[in-house]
Amino acid sequence: GDLKKQVPFLFSLLCLQVIKCKAAVLWEANKPFSIEEVEVAPPKEHEVRIKIMATGICRSDDHVITGALVMPFPIILGHEAAGVVESVGQGVTSVKPGDKVIPLFIPQCGECKSCLNTKGNLCSKTDLGTSAGLMPDGTTRFTCKGKAIYHFLGTSTFTEYTVVHESAVAKIDSAAPLEKVCLIGCGFSTGYGAALQTAKVEPGSTCAVFGLGGVGLSVVMGCKAAGASRIIAVDINSDKFAKAKQLGATDCINPKDFNKPIHEVLLEMTGGGVDYSFEVIGRTDTMTAALACCQYNYGVSVIVGVPPAAEKITFDPMLLFTGRSWKGSVFGGWKSKDAVPKLVADYMKKTFVLDPLITHTLPWTKINEGFDLLRTGK
Repeated sequence: GDLKKQVPFLFSLLCLQVIKCKAAVLWEANKPFSIEEVEVAPPKEHEVRIKIMATGICRSDDHVITGALVMPFPIILGHEAAGVVESVGQGVTSVKPGDKVIPLFIPQCGECKSCLNTKGNLCSKTDLGTSAGLMPDGTTRFTCKGKAIYHFLGTSTFTEYTVVHESAVAKIDSAAPLEKVCLIGCGFSTGYGAALQTAKVEPGSTCAVFGLGGVGLSVVMGCKAAGASRIIAVDINSDKFAKAKQLGATDCINPKDFNKPIHEVLLEMTGGGVDYSFEVIGRTDTMTAALACCQYNYGVSVIVGVPPAAEKITFDPMLLFTGRSWKGSVFGGWKSKDAVPKLVADYMKKTFVLDPLITHTLPWTKINEGFDLLRTGK
């Protein structure tokens, strides 16, 4: 009888072999991705190997290519995805082979200070800020041409198969369309949560959103869902305005159309500043503009875009002394493992839409074309 209980586990261990598959490897900075055959090692204890079914392209991936986000090379990028569990290592209990899942670039270990605090979500097990590019045990699961390949944010989704720690994967509704809900792995959740979780936008409030990419549009959706009465969308690419209005923006302004600083334009438009502003680009000049455009005494400004490496901000401290709050938001303030399945369930209930955020669907061998579309604002 005991042996019968052991058979499925022993069988699963026998099946855990190296998988050879295709991946987009970035060998060095400022170069195109190279589609290579890689070896993906079996999952170790408390690890999960996932077959990636859909992955989004995010500006944070591009920041690694340009050096604005410092990571080691060679590396497999990608962190916004959905897939199916192929195999699990010893001790994994939260998912099993065949489960639909979303990898989490911000894990939730449930044990560190941020995980234990109701206000926190930036788990200490994340690779964000450490740039190690390795699994929690300090090794990698990828090799290519005999060389070890680094992981990105514990996820590495630009590959047919990846390995993640159990704390960095969420089981989702088996009926969810993976080519849509992959956006809940980063862009959508990051923007939507910045409005609902980090800023806690109130009904009737006025908001300004700087940057109308996928994340900025998700902020617009979050502000609308929170009941904001005015949502001012700001971008230097006016082609983005139609979609912003479709998703809830009440006003759209292009800084290039004015001969004065954009924060002054916003102060005039709103009679003294917005209640909430969001910087969703990752530029220091727009971060200070977003701070300056919010109400001087009770305005809240949230930094959502990844700040560029080695750049510093100089600003007049009087901007904060009068009462403004300046906040950051990582992954929308959501506790990832708890929130992602709920967000997928909300999508299935049509609480929000994702289709407008998807501009192109490409076979992943055209990943370099995808990045060109991102860089040209298309």
